Amino acid sequence: MLVAIGAAVAVFTGIGAGVGIGIATGKATEAIARQPEAAGQIRSSMIVGCALAEATAIYGFITALALIFLA
Repeated sequence: MLVAIGAAVAVFTGIGAGVGIGIATGKATEAIARQPEAAGQIRSSMIVGCALAEATAIYGFITALALIFLA
């Protein structure tokens, strides 16, 4: 029972990643709308940030699977 609660808490990192990626995408869209000539640099920075945010969600998912199957 306690392992399932721990796994559920670990999966909640996906919520933070989703919110972070949404905010980053919105801000990048605003920045590109203001300075279209900088779109390439803004887009590449956004993709790196989104990849890092998604990595935290994957770490939480792997932690949840490890708790379920190894504990």
